Amino acid sequence: MSTFRPPVPERLLLAGPIGELEAVLEVPAEFAGDRVALVCHPHPLFGGTMDNKVVVIAARALQEKGYATLRFNFRGVGKSAGSWDLGRGEADDALAAARALQERWPEAQLLVAGFSFGAYVATQLATLLPLRQLITIAPPVQRFDFTTLAVPQCPWLVIQGDRDELVDHEAVLAWTKALEPAPLVVMLPGAEHFFHGRLNDLRAAVQEHLLP
Repeated sequence: MSTFRPPVPERLLLAGPIGELEAVLEVPAEFAGDRVALVCHPHPLFGGTMDNKVVVIAARALQEKGYATLRFNFRGVGKSAGSWDLGRGEADDALAAARALQERWPEAQLLVAGFSFGAYVATQLATLLPLRQLITIAPPVQRFDFTTLAVPQCPWLVIQGDRDELVDHEAVLAWTKALEPAPLVVMLPGAEHFFHGRLNDLRAAVQEHLLP
């Protein structure tokens, strides 16, 4: 039986590009100071927040493997200043949040994860910072133009459900196969966009494919 105990959330207001960013830092007892993770949430205009259940379960999966995790709200969400900026300003927000993690633990390696729209932002971040690993969950390749982004050179995991009603899994497969280097793609049979009833499978997929 696992002895993992969820960490006590530390609520923060980080310095962002246009004002404060609301965030939650969770540091597990097992944290050794060497691995930190930023987790990006889905589309702000469609109810996406840092408390989205997929974001929370991804962060928990990482905490159980010894990562300190930071979830944050993009501009205009919750207590974060500003308003929707078509994914451009949101990438700046993510960079500011990542920098906050790096300032707190300058020797730690950084992992970035993102769900849906957050996957688009996370992929942008992977071209700006050296990452230990990138994890993109249900990347919305038909709604945002991933082909304009440089291909991340870090180890990269894509998790996708084949019953996703918002993201065409075949489009995700076609996109990833055209990349060099190509990411590792894990397809969860029967899983839809928000992984209803499949959150434990999502957690297992994240943990199984983390770098050792």
